[in-house]
Amino acid sequence: MRSEVIVQLDAGQEFRISLDALTPMPPDLARVWLDQQFVALECEPIRATGKLLSADRVLCVAQGAGAGRLADRAWANEFARAASASLGRPSLRIDVSTMTITY
Repeated sequence: MRSEVIVQLDAGQEFRISLDALTPMPPDLARVWLDQQFVALECEPIRATGKLLSADRVLCVAQGAGAGRLADRAWANEFARAASASLGRPSLRIDVSTMTITY
């Protein structure tokens, strides 16, 4: 089975990041990395309660990153490793336009 993270942006752009040749990221480091990116990208919680689920964090970081960061292979690889480890899934499809993640 192939491991990859696919990010679909609003503009119809799609980024495919293969995890097959990348070293998995430990879940605790993945959460820290995503938290740092959430703050650096000035993301806002998507729930009115302010509660931030792991999936919400991944969605917000993907949205905040946009095409510019996702086109940066080094950043995209780190994002894919963190998203996969944080959600405990080897393959993800992140659709920013609908704010959904499918496994």
